[in-house]
Amino acid sequence: MNVLTRKARLAPLDAATEQFAKDAIAGLTAPRKQLSPKYFYDAAGSQLFEDICLLPEYYPTRTEHKILRDHARDFAALMPKDAALIEFGAGSAHKAKILLNAAPQVSAYVPVDISAEFLVDEAKRLERDIPRLGVFPVAADFTKAFEIPKAVHHRPRVGFFPGSTIGNFERPQAVEFLQQAARILGPDAVFIVGADRVKDEAVLHAAYNDAAGVTAAFNLNLLARMNRELGADFDLSAFRHTAPYNRELARIEMHLESTRDQTVNLLGQTVKFREGETIHTECSHKFTVESFTAMAKDAGWSAARVISSGDDYFSVYVLKQG
Repeated sequence: MNVLTRKARLAPLDAATEQFAKDAIAGLTAPRKQLSPKYFYDAAGSQLFEDICLLPEYYPTRTEHKILRDHARDFAALMPKDAALIEFGAGSAHKAKILLNAAPQVSAYVPVDISAEFLVDEAKRLERDIPRLGVFPVAADFTKAFEIPKAVHHRPRVGFFPGSTIGNFERPQAVEFLQQAARILGPDAVFIVGADRVKDEAVLHAAYNDAAGVTAAFNLNLLARMNRELGADFDLSAFRHTAPYNRELARIEMHLESTRDQTVNLLGQTVKFREGETIHTECSHKFTVESFTAMAKDAGWSAARVISSGDDYFSVYVLKQG
């Protein structure tokens, strides 16, 4: 049975929202409540993440930007003539533009993102900014198999996965993703991947618990999205954002903590929360160069080059298969 038929007042929804509904019910009725971070990125969530990237505490974006700008010619030299740059989890095209402007031989850009509305708007902007470029957006979950546009089937492919999104996966999932990316990109492809580094805990805490509360709003938007799209009745004021650092696992763990005993209705399901109980919404793993390259090796990739920021806060890896 379609899970949405349990809530008669909701109109039939598309396949992506239906999957969201199934995952939400499964995650919120699990012994330890959790939701996938991929559901952060509706239009509102995508914009909030762009706002996070501009925060003074949030070092990853500006640090990675600097690496890409300072080494743009080096990255461009890796890209063959008439290549297609395929960006997994594209969001904003700001980082891709750095590479595309430095590599005029790249003739196509394929941004892949789950947020279709945000993706299309970014694609239109990029087409205006770089008229020579063919832009072929793919609205899909980049963690699963997706269809490459026919227009780029016969072009050499370069993969791009910035922002340390790789850190949102558990290690087995990260290896699986890297293996799938290898199948999508092909045996001779280059894969450019950004990954955050292990560092002082105070820096990490500030980055994910900003003073302006933008990260909190981003996290809470996940509940607002379930209210909007799934007819849930979360009281956002009864949850708070938390993001502690787990030293043993070298990761930030984002949660939404219930501030009181409460009951939430979702698609005909009653979900009970105890005071202090949390929904685990995201992990952000931090890497050493050794731990990242070992993980890539397990997935069949080798690090041809590692470029790190001067403060060792962030690294960009040039991966090749084999």
